[in-house]
Amino acid sequence: MLQTPSQTVGPYFAYGLTPEQYLYDFKSLVGNQMVNPLDHEQAITITGKVFDGQGAPISDAMIELWQNDGEYQLFGRYGTGTDPQNRFVFHTIKPEPVNGQAPYISVILFMRGQLIHVYTRLYFSDEAELNAQDEVLLAVPEDRRHTLIAQKKANGYEFNIYMQGENETVFFDI
Repeated sequence: MLQTPSQTVGPYFAYGLTPEQYLYDFKSLVGNQMVNPLDHEQAITITGKVFDGQGAPISDAMIELWQNDGEYQLFGRYGTGTDPQNRFVFHTIKPEPVNGQAPYISVILFMRGQLIHVYTRLYFSDEAELNAQDEVLLAVPEDRRHTLIAQKKANGYEFNIYMQGENETVFFDI
């Protein structure tokens, strides 16, 4: 009996998880609108790109966001190829701090070339005081913490993910 060959994470997930990205004629079961911005005054938009080791945007990554602050338990999924600029765009609510942790969103990234998905966190640049006390963020070397912090922009937050290179995003073992 031979060993079953391994397969990377993608792009086989496209049909069931991000069908719009590959122009299938049906919608994904989970989308990027974690909340309807028209229904929530506190809604925010998070945009970003996933970059490869050469600094080029990756057009077929899939990003999932999970958040749970006790009041809101939200989940969203988006494929970077869905957007003409290869961005991910999420509409959600900024989480509240829980148990002394700074507000954060869990980020899970799937993409071709990976044998397993990777995990990281998204913190917010306008929460400097709470970020400075967050145990998980403090466990990251100081010169790399910036890779986990979404920058406040006029229309929401920008959070780019770098797979390799000088600004490589910190990924966590779960």
